[in-house]
Amino acid sequence: MTILVTGAAGFIGFHTAMQLLARGESVLGIDDLNSYYTVALKRARLAELEKAGAGRGAGNFRFAQVDIADRAALTEATTGAGIRRIVHLAAQAGVRYSLQNPHAYAQANLVGHLNMLELARGIDGLEAMTYASSSSVYGGSTRIPFREDDPADQPVSFYAATKRSNEMMSYSYAHLYRIPLTGLRFFTVYGPWGRPDMAMWIFTDKILRGEPVPVFAGGTLQRDFTYIDDIVQGVIATVDGPAVAVEGGAPHRIYNIGNNRPAEVRHFLALIEQATGKRAIVQDLPKQPGDVDRTFADIGRIQRDHGFQPKTSLEEGVPRFVRWYRDAWLPIAG
Repeated sequence: MTILVTGAAGFIGFHTAMQLLARGESVLGIDDLNSYYTVALKRARLAELEKAGAGRGAGNFRFAQVDIADRAALTEATTGAGIRRIVHLAAQAGVRYSLQNPHAYAQANLVGHLNMLELARGIDGLEAMTYASSSSVYGGSTRIPFREDDPADQPVSFYAATKRSNEMMSYSYAHLYRIPLTGLRFFTVYGPWGRPDMAMWIFTDKILRGEPVPVFAGGTLQRDFTYIDDIVQGVIATVDGPAVAVEGGAPHRIYNIGNNRPAEVRHFLALIEQATGKRAIVQDLPKQPGDVDRTFADIGRIQRDHGFQPKTSLEEGVPRFVRWYRDAWLPIAG
């Protein structure tokens, strides 16, 4: 049996593939290695996956450079691979970048997601597909904490609109073709091997280099920061326990996956200062278009159905990232 992991060179995809390999799974990873952020980081992640796949007792890892929006290339890379489960994490990420280049999101997140649904439909005996959604779908909702059955029909960024579209597309495929599909609404994921466009990376890098740190809205925005190991626990639990039809409905489920403990960005920044031993040079900036004031995940549903329980506090996770960044990444990046 092979588990297909899309976005395998990305942050969450890399960690998910590593955990699957550690338990002896055969993993086919695909990624288009686009230049949204440094390709060197993506290649470094792939090198770690290749090393892990070659280890004693580990599973087998294969990689194909594929753009999921290219249906022919996707079909060629996956035909005959023996895929039985799919972890679909490939996407064009980033709220603010969607204001600059919406067509990239239409291709990766709409066309690409449709291609993945069609791929799943064509696999006889497919056991499960878990796909990435986002807390961004809640838009400016004032209902706290966010619950999966809250309205999510007023996205405040095009990125969020594509992710909500993914959920609706998935429901229709689950309804029509009985494909077991699970969507995960991720809440501000951070940790080692993270993304350079995320606050954790930006703040740490600029503090260490003595450069001004951009802080929006006085650092009062709140985020449900969630450590990568906790996220991967939830991802794998949902692909191991596929969605089932509820009361005669479609085999499609949506879950929040977060830390359930939001923190202000200025507290997050203070923890990075403590971990680096350096004070930030704060550059105060106004709230940006597409940003929301707060994210806060109600995780009761995924706790009940899959035993999900985040274990890593922000106070534990931030120093882990800073150590990785300073000791492992900076020597590579220079």
